[in-house]
Amino acid sequence: MLQIGNTLVSLDLAERFFCCDLDKCLGQCCIEGDAGAPITEAEFKKLEEIVPALKPELLPAAVKVIEEDGVGYTDEEGDLVTSIIDGKNCVFTCYAAGGKCLCAIERAYREGRCDFRKPISCYLYPLRLTEYPAFTAVNYHRWKICRSAEQNGKELRIRLYQFMKEPLIERFGQEWYDELAEACEAYLAEQK
Repeated sequence: MLQIGNTLVSLDLAERFFCCDLDKCLGQCCIEGDAGAPITEAEFKKLEEIVPALKPELLPAAVKVIEEDGVGYTDEEGDLVTSIIDGKNCVFTCYAAGGKCLCAIERAYREGRCDFRKPISCYLYPLRLTEYPAFTAVNYHRWKICRSAEQNGKELRIRLYQFMKEPLIERFGQEWYDELAEACEAYLAEQK
């Protein structure tokens, strides 16, 4: 583990290669799983606010779920998560040619139709944060659907911490990220 400020960061961020390859995985991380994406109360409220901008791209079943059950719910573990369709798809998924799953929130953000990129848990994925009273743990969620991203990262020589630079800066700040990058490079130099 690397200690950066009040976080403990898994060595996977330095050791693992990673670069999403949507052409191969087709965005399965927004479909697979047994619950929606973790969200905060503030994100829940923001999602409610931006639904009108997203509706044209959402699946009809998603619109129905949102209208009947809302944008999120409390899952079995007591966490607030986005609503899902038929036990899998996040209600905010939309599809492109070839069955590629995309995020309707991020698409609207990039097109200037809303000012919210997506929940931070989605932006940080495949990293997962666990909040403890004294620190935050930053871990890599290894999942078979990300094997193509690991292979792509290996071919491109992109480490996980490098690929996740923007979301990590958004969550923890530039100074924190610079310290992480320095710690990862020092750790990798020691391994040679």
